Amino acid sequence: MHDDEDDDVTGSARDFLPERLSLPTLRSAAAGCHGCPLYRNATQTVFGAGPSSARLILVGEQPGNDEDIAGAPFVGPAGRVLDQALEQAGIARDDAYVTNVVKHFKWERRGSRRLHKKPSAREIGACLPWLEQEIELIRPQVLVCLGATAAQALLGRTFRVTTMRGQLIANDRVPHVLATVHPSSILRQPTSADRRAEMAKFTADLEVVAGVLNEGRSAGRRPSAAR
Repeated sequence: MHDDEDDDVTGSARDFLPERLSLPTLRSAAAGCHGCPLYRNATQTVFGAGPSSARLILVGEQPGNDEDIAGAPFVGPAGRVLDQALEQAGIARDDAYVTNVVKHFKWERRGSRRLHKKPSAREIGACLPWLEQEIELIRPQVLVCLGATAAQALLGRTFRVTTMRGQLIANDRVPHVLATVHPSSILRQPTSADRRAEMAKFTADLEVVAGVLNEGRSAGRRPSAAR
């Protein structure tokens, strides 16, 4: 592991944004980001994935161990929970863009394992320009915050997922924002019955999103709709 010297850390991903903004140029530029010290101990930058035409963006906290190794978001156990819930809610994963607030895996070693460690407010703030540009370029109809870190980064530090989950929220970035739990929280439930119950709640939240997406699709098919 590297030491804590910050001589090559600029303090913000904004210093690494490319002149010409597109998802490919952002992804390429993010690979060399030194906006915060997390890049030092991560295998690689894990940028968002999905179509630029996506009507839905799903935002998590940060990549996990599997994502850090693969270089792609939501490919580990939490990603499989997300895939299952999306399918049950009637949302195609291929129609969604998935990403994280923080693009590098923050971890601490426990024996031979690398365990998730929550990113600090400074690290979140440093990385946020990447996510802001992803949202600006894709311009989704719905944005889903998966967990408290994503929700508070985009909706304010006083936002509480526990009291506001599953509700559509007006936002200046996108037409609809909805917050729900991170799928990893379902895996941490102590019993199979608890996991089933939490999965049902998670799927119900995503069904709210599916309803908005279906309404938008129906409106786009109306004869009077502008083409």
